[in-house]
Amino acid sequence: MAISTTSQDLAGTHLAEQENPGLNQVLQSLSLEETIEKIVGGFGWSQIMQSILVAIPSFFDAQQTFISIYADAKPKWHCNFNTTCNSSSNICQLPKSAWSWDETSHNTIISEWGLECATSFITGLPASSCFIGNLVGGFILPMLGDFYLGRKNLLYLSFLMMSTVALMTAFSTNIWMYSSLRFVSGIGRAPITTCSIILLTERVGKRWRGQIGTTTFFSFSLGLLSLPAVAYINRGSSWRILYLWTSIPAISYSIVAYFFVYESPRWLFMQGRDTEAISVLKRIASIDVRSLDSYLSSIPLRQERTEVNPYKSMKDLFKRRWALQRILATMVLGFGIGMVFFGMLLGVGNLGFNIYLSVIFNASLLIPSNLLTLFFIARWKRKVSLFAFCTTSGICSIICAVVVELFPTSVRNSATTLARQAIAFGSVFDPVLTSVGWRKEFLSFGIFGLTILLCGFVVIVLPETRGKALCNTMDEQERKDGIIV
Repeated sequence: MAISTTSQDLAGTHLAEQENPGLNQVLQSLSLEETIEKIVGGFGWSQIMQSILVAIPSFFDAQQTFISIYADAKPKWHCNFNTTCNSSSNICQLPKSAWSWDETSHNTIISEWGLECATSFITGLPASSCFIGNLVGGFILPMLGDFYLGRKNLLYLSFLMMSTVALMTAFSTNIWMYSSLRFVSGIGRAPITTCSIILLTERVGKRWRGQIGTTTFFSFSLGLLSLPAVAYINRGSSWRILYLWTSIPAISYSIVAYFFVYESPRWLFMQGRDTEAISVLKRIASIDVRSLDSYLSSIPLRQERTEVNPYKSMKDLFKRRWALQRILATMVLGFGIGMVFFGMLLGVGNLGFNIYLSVIFNASLLIPSNLLTLFFIARWKRKVSLFAFCTTSGICSIICAVVVELFPTSVRNSATTLARQAIAFGSVFDPVLTSVGWRKEFLSFGIFGLTILLCGFVVIVLPETRGKALCNTMDEQERKDGIIV
């Protein structure tokens, strides 16, 4: 809902100030963050629509993250008639004429490129390449969201990159080209979750920040839930069709939605782009026009940008003891979450159950998990929630909302990305562990459970953030938390 400031509105504002002489004094005493909080503190229809638009990229992100479950699957085979083989035979010790694939030979990359006897390293290479690319992209791209491109531009640029490369992947001719494109796709998807969560939470007040942060994970869960449906519809077709079905809609959405999504007003203020920030606040305001103009008139306009050295700000995360402690704690926690969350999904093929139903069951469990997170994040303290969920091998959704609250606007994207880097690093080991898990299940699921149990204890060192206002700079964060340097 766009709101324009007219002469009539301004006249109403001046009249309100004349009727209440103390109003102007109160407004002038508010800090920038307090003023923004007053304007977006509710949750109006414009904010709802913006939240949906920003969360949808995670829907397609989930599809590209776990598409290897079907595209890289080890297909079932059967013995041909008049042969001496049986179902317990080692396929690699049988002549090619003694067996055949149950589906067409181009159903997965394993059957199309004859990788049935390849090592676990080769068969797990495409999935590992995607996660390694995700890790590399996290080191290259995060600061762009804090200092140059902004939240919106980085979100849709990375989303478009991931989707376009996914389309190119459908035309791979061998395992090496396929793995290389999966690596580039991983680089592209690296900032999607981070930018989505930050863009969501920076455009609402502290009352709704925790709840709205879970919107990304609802979208991710629905995307994961849709993947087995798309794969089942195309179960008799080539794995290439699966990439076409998931990439073309994503490319179309990334281009169209870009023109309807607003940038974070907090980030625009940090860049000295006050006029643009105020324009966004008018569009997403959750208060009436008269009150809105009163608050906006109290914001002094600056035309210069607040110069911040991105490398100095990143250095501050490690130089300041309190920031280093928070970063290390969230990264340890993220490592455990990444290994378990992605590993449990990638390992569904090891359970000997229907591969379509297995993913549906896993994805279906994420929906009530997100609902529980939505309920508890508004009522429990953040530390209690994290510890309880992790020690029960629970929900990964809440961590990013907590990390958003731990750091100021100037480094929020970089700090949150470091946390998700740890998640990406934990997921790098999953393809190998799941491949080995075909023979020794403890080396996959046993390690997953032990890892998340141990990592959950680092929550003890994190401060409580529930109901606290967001800060813009490192110095402001230290003053708010009462940190003595």
